[in-house]
Amino acid sequence: MSQSHLDALYDYVQERCLWQFFSRSWDREENIEGVLNQVVRLWSGEEPLRGTPQERLFYADALPIVSDIKGRFDWASTIPAEEVKFLIEGLKSRLTETVITRSTNRELNHHLY
Repeated sequence: MSQSHLDALYDYVQERCLWQFFSRSWDREENIEGVLNQVVRLWSGEEPLRGTPQERLFYADALPIVSDIKGRFDWASTIPAEEVKFLIEGLKSRLTETVITRSTNRELNHHLY
């Protein structure tokens, strides 16, 4: 995995994807995992999961992301499926660190929510 590829994906998601900024930490984690798991499936040519309403929501969010990635980044269509999975795992970790672990928003883990 190239650090520049991870940086490019991270910048893209930070700029264009609001699902990472839901109001609770559990909701952010669920969205990061769900949407990016669907991204891996779509990008790798696997059949996306669409059995539940939640899976269909993640699929709907992932579809334009994969299209944008393939349109914006020349390298996106040349990397193998195994590297896609590794790259997205790195992206998940980085997003979780940024929008959950290091977040200073106290409402993310407020006991009344």
